[in-house]
Amino acid sequence: MSTREQHLVELVDADGRALGSATVADAHQEPGRLHRAFSVFLRNAEGEVLLQQRAAVKTRFPLRWGNTCCGHPEPGETVTTAAGRRLQEELSVRGVELTEVGVYAYRAADPATGRVEHEYDHVLLGYLPDGVAPEPDPTEVATLRWVSPSALRAEISAAPEKYAPWLPGVLEVLAERSVGR
Repeated sequence: MSTREQHLVELVDADGRALGSATVADAHQEPGRLHRAFSVFLRNAEGEVLLQQRAAVKTRFPLRWGNTCCGHPEPGETVTTAAGRRLQEELSVRGVELTEVGVYAYRAADPATGRVEHEYDHVLLGYLPDGVAPEPDPTEVATLRWVSPSALRAEISAAPEKYAPWLPGVLEVLAERSVGR
């Protein structure tokens, strides 16, 4: 088991209240245990969002396109602190201010690996300053690309199997926040 699979995640109830902890590996075994997670979107000056294609070695939904980065806070850790750490680990991006824009709860089983995502997912937004170029860790990220949210919705609709199952939901949370501004 990889070191990351041995990390602890915070188990939560349907309202996001902490209930205890489990390892990443245990939380993602069938039927899946609801736990706290985060999904980060970085935007550029044109309003596009940065997507990553998940690395082939990922234990859940490898090679599918997802938001900029994802992860799990450790029990008691804030989601913004954990997300900042993962942005640095996955993309070598530091110092981006992140704002929580909502929560998306979901459950999805990966037919290829048998692993389950059952997450209370905090959606975070940050802006990547001009001139900052992410440097993806190849053990985490296969490739990156920028896309407008409207083009992404059309792509997901046309070929949903190419995308992580949480992406439509977290994209909708982001869209609701953008409309509400």
